[in-house]
Amino acid sequence: MEQRVSIKFCFKLGKTETETHEMLVKVDAVSKKCVFEWFKRFRDGKEDVKDEPRSARPPTSTTTDNIERVRRMLADDRRLL
Repeated sequence: MEQRVSIKFCFKLGKTETETHEMLVKVDAVSKKCVFEWFKRFRDGKEDVKDEPRSARPPTSTTTDNIERVRRMLADDRRLL
């Protein structure tokens, strides 16, 4: 999040992607690709530095039902351990 704010700050100052990357590399490890992607977003009018919601699957599938199902599988076949 801090990198995004720094990139936005440099964008607002009129710095180029390359100038921004060179400055940020000195203080923080940020990839050139990341800087260029954020500059494109800002140029396209997307000012918010927060991630946009994604329609992907949740990062975990740990649910009460799944835990119970695994316990039953292990109880039925101890060789799975």
